[in-house]
Amino acid sequence: MGHSHESNTKRIWGVFAFLSLVTIVEVWLGIEKPHSLYMTNLLSMSLLNWIFIILTIVKAYYIMWAFMHLEGEKSNLRWSIVGPLVFLILYLVFILLVEADYVYEVFNTSFYKWIF
Repeated sequence: MGHSHESNTKRIWGVFAFLSLVTIVEVWLGIEKPHSLYMTNLLSMSLLNWIFIILTIVKAYYIMWAFMHLEGEKSNLRWSIVGPLVFLILYLVFILLVEADYVYEVFNTSFYKWIF
């Protein structure tokens, strides 16, 4: 009684297509910088930056889901991997917001000039 080997070619192409589509959207948004997204602020950061962060998180989760084979694991194991990463990402976004605002205020209200 042997096990039949199933080809994962269709799955691989599906993952490739999804990740390529998300990357193409990110690149297009980075090149075009739509004015409505770029100039709209949400929590001290432009809406375009929030979209980049969200799309990057979606890609990272999908890479873990597909290539680390998390879709076949039990819920507890999945959350033991994904939970700390969600916490880390939220922490890094918090640091990004706080430090970016601090740097902006330092350059905006002091004698230092914008050199970048």
